[in-house]
Amino acid sequence: MKIMVIQGPNLNMLGVREQNIYGPMKLEQIHEQMRAFAQQNGLEIEFFQSNLEGELVDKIQECLGDADGIIINPAAYTHTSIAIRDAIAAVALPTVEVHISNIHAREEFRQKSLIAPVCAGQISGFGPFSYHLAMVAMTQILNEIKAMREMQQQQQQAGEQ
Repeated sequence: MKIMVIQGPNLNMLGVREQNIYGPMKLEQIHEQMRAFAQQNGLEIEFFQSNLEGELVDKIQECLGDADGIIINPAAYTHTSIAIRDAIAAVALPTVEVHISNIHAREEFRQKSLIAPVCAGQISGFGPFSYHLAMVAMTQILNEIKAMREMQQQQQQAGEQ
């Protein structure tokens, strides 16, 4: 099973920007922790970061047929991007939205996510650990889908006999 991790604008600046909000950890360090989790759980993982909305939409679309699930931190696009929302809805892959800060405790304009309604769930406010929680959630979702497919396959085979 393959998970695509998509990171939005300014996340390449983690560890440098607003450490009082996002902490000192760099994006590469977060990715290393996610990679270790994936390896321990027999998952494939790939990472993509862009500051450009269209590139994020393209990457989401490329996940169709290439990934089993998406973990996305749309960053500032969380609150503005109908295009990212529509791309997630179009590929219909299990998606977990993740944020380092608690967007619901921040400025009013950051409290509304256009992305959350098309995701399986949203994790926010646990710092870089939010990504670990997203990995746990995605692993659970993918295991449930796998078990459901196996059960359907068994039922179909039993019906053919």
